Amino acid sequence: LKLSQIGKESEQRTDTGISELNRVLGGGIVPGSVTLLGGDPGIGKSTLLMQTAAELTKQGTVLYVTGEESASQLKLRAERLGVGGDMLILAENDLSAIESEVDRVKPAYVMIDSIQTMYSADCSGTNGSISQIREATSLITRMAKRTGAATFIVGHVTKDGAIAGPRILEHMVDTVLYFEGDRQDSFRLLRSVKNRFGSTDEIGVFEMRSTGMAEISDPSTLFITGTDLPGCAVTCAMEGTRPMMVEVQALLSPSPFSNPRRMAAGLDNNRLVLLLAVLEKKAGLRFYDKDVYTNVVGGIRLDERACDLAVAMCIAGAGADIALPPRTAILGELSLTGEVRPVNRLDKRIQECARLGFSHIVVPNSDTLPKVDGLNYTRVKNIREALCILGI
Repeated sequence: LKLSQIGKESEQRTDTGISELNRVLGGGIVPGSVTLLGGDPGIGKSTLLMQTAAELTKQGTVLYVTGEESASQLKLRAERLGVGGDMLILAENDLSAIESEVDRVKPAYVMIDSIQTMYSADCSGTNGSISQIREATSLITRMAKRTGAATFIVGHVTKDGAIAGPRILEHMVDTVLYFEGDRQDSFRLLRSVKNRFGSTDEIGVFEMRSTGMAEISDPSTLFITGTDLPGCAVTCAMEGTRPMMVEVQALLSPSPFSNPRRMAAGLDNNRLVLLLAVLEKKAGLRFYDKDVYTNVVGGIRLDERACDLAVAMCIAGAGADIALPPRTAILGELSLTGEVRPVNRLDKRIQECARLGFSHIVVPNSDTLPKVDGLNYTRVKNIREALCILGI
C-alpha cells in the first residue's frame, strides 16, 4: 500500500491510575502494546505490576499470569499491598495454555510475571534459556497484536544491568522500562529506554513503602540536602519535561599514588576527567597530587552537560575549602576552552529554582533571562569568572 492509502487510527490511551507510570509511558497505555519492565530482583517490579493491575481492573478485564508464584502467594501480596479488584489470576508457565486462556477470556490487559519462567513446547531448551525467552516474547507479542490486549512483561536483569536474554528481546517489544535504585534505599526510578508511542527522556519517581510503591510527584526535594558546606553545589537537571534540583558533591584528598584516583558516582567518569583538565588548564588549579571523588545525591545519574559548571565549582570549592553562598544554584555547560555555554530550557530550570526558594543563580551570559522577584543572577562567560564567586 502507498502511505497515502493507509488509514489513520486514532491513538487511544488508557490511564493506568498511576500518574508517574503514565508519564513514562507517554500518557497512558496503548491498546495492543507490549511493555517490558526490567529491573534487579527485589527492586519492586512485581509490586508495581500488581498495583497497576488493580487500577486497570476498574477499566477492563485484567489477566495476571504468574510463573514464579502460586495463586495463593499472589493473593497474600495483594492483601499486603491493600489492593483489590477482580483481576483474573492464572498460575501457569506453559505458553500454549496461556494463549488458550487469553482467547477464551479476551482480557483487555495481560500481565506476564516473568518472561524467564515462560515455556513453549515448540522450542528446545529449558525455562530462561535464550531460545525459550526469544520464542516466548515472540509468541506474546503476536498474541497482543492479534487480540489487542495491552501486555506487560516482567524481565529480570543480569549483573551488568541488561535484560537477561538476547538484546533482540528489547527490539521485539514496543516499550522498555527499567526500574532502577539501590535496594538499601527506598527510592526507585522508572526510566524509559525505548518507547514507540512517546518520549524516552521521561522518568518516574517512586518510594518503596510497606503498602507498595508510592508516587513522588515533587522529586526535587529528594536530591538536595540543604547543606552549605565546601564541596557542595546545586544544579537543575532536566529529565524529559521535568526539571529536578540535584546536589553534586566533591571530595579531594592527598593521593599517595603516582596516578591519583578519579571516581564519579552518578556522573560519567570520562566527563569528570575532562572537567578536571579544564580546571587545571584554564583556571590554574592543580589536582595532580589529589584523589578526586564526586557524587550525585540520591543515586540519580546526570548525563546532560548543563550540569558541568556545578560539578566544576563544587570540585574547586572542595579544593579551596570554600563554600558557595547559601541558596545558590548553578547552570551552565563547560567547553574545552573554559567558556560557559548556554543550556536548553533555561527558563524552566530557573522557574524550578525560584519555586524551591533559591535566590541566587549562576547562569551563562545570556540576554534572555526571566524576571523573577527575589531572584538574582550572576552572568559568567568563562570558568574564571565563575570561580570569582568562590573568591578563587
